[in-house]
Amino acid sequence: MWSTNQGEIVKILKTVTNLPGGLMVVPLFLGMLVNTFTPNLLKIGGFTQALTNIGYPTVLAMYLFTAGSKMTLRAAPKMLQRGFGILIAKVGVAILISLSISHLFHGNLIGLSTLAVLAAMNDTNGGMFLALTSTFGSKEDAGTYVVQSVETGPFLTMLVLVGAGLAVIPWLTMVSVIAPIAAGAVLGNLDSDIREFCGAHEAIIVPFMAFTLGQGINLKAVTAAGIPGIILGVTVLVVTGLVCYGADRLLGGSGIAGAAASSTAGNAVATPQAVALADHSFAGIAPVATLQVATSVIVTAILTPVLTAFVYRRNLKKGHAPVTGPAFGAVQKS
Repeated sequence: MWSTNQGEIVKILKTVTNLPGGLMVVPLFLGMLVNTFTPNLLKIGGFTQALTNIGYPTVLAMYLFTAGSKMTLRAAPKMLQRGFGILIAKVGVAILISLSISHLFHGNLIGLSTLAVLAAMNDTNGGMFLALTSTFGSKEDAGTYVVQSVETGPFLTMLVLVGAGLAVIPWLTMVSVIAPIAAGAVLGNLDSDIREFCGAHEAIIVPFMAFTLGQGINLKAVTAAGIPGIILGVTVLVVTGLVCYGADRLLGGSGIAGAAASSTAGNAVATPQAVALADHSFAGIAPVATLQVATSVIVTAILTPVLTAFVYRRNLKKGHAPVTGPAFGAVQKS
């Protein structure tokens, strides 16, 4: 048994969670490795086979419910206003760029599909956003995520694709995607204990969702994901960071919340496959799109904190830094 010098078991979980998007990305790649090199290993029926891609829709529904439970309806008007501004800016630019790729480049630009770009750009990493705004910003900055949490899951991407005529998804399928989110939101707002319980246990679902998702992807078929995925991540950071920062400043914010919204959420990795399940015409590009979005998660997990810290230091030099965040206190003591 592997052990540390103190005789403890190696801290696998700590190692994984210290990686950018680790809880999502590591199990995803483990699932892909199993599916690529030993595809029949888990296909023995029963509970074991449920951990393959056949169990993915169930685990995804569980995740959407827990994510929905965190959507609180109580927020000050100023936070709601800024939250809507950042949301509209982020989703708006995602729609503009993805539809431009669809209509001007026949759905493929340097290996990036409309699906991959839309999924990566319109879903913010909520955990990172709250951590960054709590560190560098104020309670009002963190509170803007109440509105931005609407981005959670594949529903918004599906809505855009259907609205643009790029996908044919039955309305009942659309309802089935948003129903777990809505149920979680209703129960989470009716009972704060439910919201706290789901929030505390959401992380348990993520690795299983990622592993079952990976079980539907063959690494041999997605060798083109690398460099385009990195480009996608940098594009998400620069483009959404710029427009969200601008929207935040325009609505009276410090720009911290806008900069912190320049990431790709870990749950966005599940979006391409969810769309492919609803409209099989996307099945061919979903595996590559999944890896590209996963790459964007990693890239933005590294760079978004850098951008947010840059905006904070810039504000500090101008005398506009918030006085409530731990980062401010640290600077004052130094």
